Amino acid sequence: MSTLLTAQSISYHVTSGSILEAVSFTLNQGDRIGLIGHNGCGKSTLLKLLDGTISDYHGALTRANHSLIERVEQHLPVDLNHVTMIDAVLDRLPPAERLAEAWRAEVLLAEMGFTEQDWSLTAGTLSGGQHTRLLLARALIRQPDLLLLDEPSNHMDLPTLLWLEDFLTRWKGSFVLVSHDQYLLDQVTNCTWIMRDKQLQFFRLPCSQARQALAEQDLADEHRYQSEQKEINRLEKSAKRLATWGKVYDNEDLARKAKQMDKRVDRLKDSQTQLTAGTPWQLTLKGEALPANRLLSMTALEVRPAPEAEPLFEVISQQLKSGDRVAILGRNGAGKSSLLRLLWQRYQDAADNAGNSQTSSLAFHPQLRLGYYDQRLAQLTDQDTLMDALRPFAPLTDELRKMALISAGFPYVRHQERVATLSGGERSRLLFIGLTLANYHLLFLDEPTNHLDLEGKEELAETLQTFAGGCLLVSHDRALIEQSCNRFWLVHDGKLEEWHDLDRLYAKLSGQNTADPVAGHLPTDLIEIHDTVTDFTESDVSDPQAQISEDEQLLTRLMALESLLEDDLARKAKHQKPKLQRTWRDEIEQINLALGLA
Repeated sequence: MSTLLTAQSISYHVTSGSILEAVSFTLNQGDRIGLIGHNGCGKSTLLKLLDGTISDYHGALTRANHSLIERVEQHLPVDLNHVTMIDAVLDRLPPAERLAEAWRAEVLLAEMGFTEQDWSLTAGTLSGGQHTRLLLARALIRQPDLLLLDEPSNHMDLPTLLWLEDFLTRWKGSFVLVSHDQYLLDQVTNCTWIMRDKQLQFFRLPCSQARQALAEQDLADEHRYQSEQKEINRLEKSAKRLATWGKVYDNEDLARKAKQMDKRVDRLKDSQTQLTAGTPWQLTLKGEALPANRLLSMTALEVRPAPEAEPLFEVISQQLKSGDRVAILGRNGAGKSSLLRLLWQRYQDAADNAGNSQTSSLAFHPQLRLGYYDQRLAQLTDQDTLMDALRPFAPLTDELRKMALISAGFPYVRHQERVATLSGGERSRLLFIGLTLANYHLLFLDEPTNHLDLEGKEELAETLQTFAGGCLLVSHDRALIEQSCNRFWLVHDGKLEEWHDLDRLYAKLSGQNTADPVAGHLPTDLIEIHDTVTDFTESDVSDPQAQISEDEQLLTRLMALESLLEDDLARKAKHQKPKLQRTWRDEIEQINLALGLA
């Protein structure tokens, strides 16, 4: 296994402080590394160190002579906005090679899903997901040994994300992938780097297993720290007692022993196990169930990006009640966010019109309290201070608002800063603080994970699972969707449909042929069994032995499914498979219906 690069005691400092301190690692051919860590910890900085963009670091970074490294940026470079796609790819080659290698650029763009008509489009007119594909083509035309990918899944819709997963699975080279999408990382990586406390933890494991290993390491460190602290406390107490006796009895020997013990305490403190600083903020959302049959209902509702624009799709008939956590899925531009903005605007209009929330196409419960996370973070006013920005969410005292800001990592000295000075991640955190302080019956969450790290995503999924009200969620994060949602709406071909089988829905989004949403309620193997039973019932009722045979098949399958479900539920929660459990339960329910046991 050949080495692509090695780092020895790499340290990097900026004006606000150090980002890396004495970090060492080796990256070998065949390594497919997921790089994770809290927002702002320095992941993008590390990629720039690896490809040579940043050179003012301390330590030694050695790249193999034969290896070629290419970095795929988060955003399209400004100087490419007015360049055609084909020229943007060829721009990565020396001028003398561009004409002869034009065919390779065309092949790469075709592999990235672009048609020949697309090649003449200027890069600045493309969507975020298309930018990532174009930047990948620019990197691949140089045939690199190592790809550095900086959050390529950000702002991707689910179909493009599925394409990226397939691309990275087939990619034969090595890569370092920065991402907060644990599902993606688990599918495509075999190693994990975790940036934390200005250090780099390395695990030859995919993301979820690496995080579990780090958690176990943290627990062992905590136990070791407590044991060391217990010994330090004992020695400090003994030293203090000896020092007191030395004074009382004027005994130099006791005083000398006390000083020796103090030195030993100092050495123990210097070598004491270091614990992670962690993160001070935990995302929680409190909701309240409204005792009513529905929170909102939609009938023949047309969704438009703007009032004068053509409709993007129509909601024929849908209702939502407390306990419903609905994921809205579809391609970018389908109108998912437009639906949430339309509902939010209608809700605000109803509040302005003395609670009149009924129209022919849309009805809110008159007592409904609605919260909205807009991916544009538009609920926050730039000129407000952090304290003032929280006032519209809940009628609380200034003291409670101060405590909420401090607990979320905003120290007191920052409370009078303007919202305009915050980073995207900080604005997102401030908006979540506001939603946390309130107590809503219904939440609209539009791409809430764009600025969340892995821990924040998990906290969001966990808090949504126990959210007492209802929720409409627009997201392309499969882990969040699968862990927190119990209903699934697909915006496709000008209409909104409800699906119950996520695997079939994903297949639909990735362009595979799949059944309609009604057939999607049944797993594939059960559809075949059900069709067999239906055919038998209609044509072979005169043969009771055939009926017994079909029933026995269903009963055998039922017993096997119940055994699988029971065994999985007996495992520890972290080892269980909720997605499979849901599939098994659906199939058990359908078999019971077919046998008349339900």
